[in-house]
Amino acid sequence: MTEFSAFKSFREARDCLDMFLADPGNELLMQKATAHCADALRNGNQILSCGNGGSMCDAMHFAEELSGRYRKDRPALPAMAISDPAYLSCVANDYGYTNVFRRWVEAFGKEGDILIAISTSGKSQNVLEACEAARSRNMKIIGLSGKDGGSLIGFASPCFVVPGLTTDRIQELHIKILHIMIEGIERSLFPELYCLS
Repeated sequence: MTEFSAFKSFREARDCLDMFLADPGNELLMQKATAHCADALRNGNQILSCGNGGSMCDAMHFAEELSGRYRKDRPALPAMAISDPAYLSCVANDYGYTNVFRRWVEAFGKEGDILIAISTSGKSQNVLEACEAARSRNMKIIGLSGKDGGSLIGFASPCFVVPGLTTDRIQELHIKILHIMIEGIERSLFPELYCLS
């Protein structure tokens, strides 16, 4: 049995972040994603987010920090994760789990809204179904994926493809991306709150 080294895992996490930062295209993706979200909110639209497992937790965290509070006190922003357990079990029972995110987008999504689609593999069928529904409504889709990006890269623009061999390392970067997107949204919509930052 090999000895566990916590610091080896920390270095692995740092290496993933370093690889992400080494690609100058990722800064452009951040600017594009933040601008899409800020423009949608400025125009009275909303942001929906979805994912499975830990990615659902990230989707929920993103939505609650926009509708609640991130760094600064400011007006609540319309964002919601597709995560209601009664809804999920109802739709899964009646239409199959593949359709749980799609049906929500069909019910609430409208032109000009944003869908944040999170899948560490880029292959989660229910996330891809949500993207199909969002595309049919002329919503913008921002993707967070990993490894080779999977099918999600065909739907999302921008789509962040995080380097990493394991789901946990990919998820660790996803939450960093989402946090920094929220900061960018706040700075864009409420610059006066950051004038001294």
